Amino acid sequence: METGTGTPMTAPGADAGEPVWTGLPRGLLKMRRLLLVVWLVPVAVALGVLLGLFAGPAWAAFAALPLALAAWGWLLLERNWRSWRYAERADDLLISRGVLWREETVVPYGRMQLVEVTSGPVERYFGLAGVQLHTAAAATDARIPGLDPQEAERLRDRLTELGEARSAGL
Repeated sequence: METGTGTPMTAPGADAGEPVWTGLPRGLLKMRRLLLVVWLVPVAVALGVLLGLFAGPAWAAFAALPLALAAWGWLLLERNWRSWRYAERADDLLISRGVLWREETVVPYGRMQLVEVTSGPVERYFGLAGVQLHTAAAATDARIPGLDPQEAERLRDRLTELGEARSAGL
């Protein structure tokens, strides 16, 4: 269970074998919502103007479709954001995501070959970074988007350290 702010919580009554899940920071949701509005609102305005000029005012009402899509996307983005979480266990890292199709990835520390921290210009503006995990099998590469940069660096350092220890047989 997570608080939705990136802080871990244990479920009430959970035994010691249950993983401690950590959610993603709310800044990721804010960034994705801003990108949704930045792309769909100008499309709606342009569509309304073009339809109004070339097809008539009645057709300009179809410009509401991108706005309806933006409203629907606004709600779906929160559901998707809430579905992302990760847990560090003794031997592996769990990453869980998905609303309709739930996906849980287990990445053993001993199989990690490279851990990268990435942050594009929009992510940096919102104070976010992502962690990309590369493993021995290409199909199990995993990522955790939208972390605080300090948490991403901490996670990278911890996963690298644990990966080196496990691959060395310690």
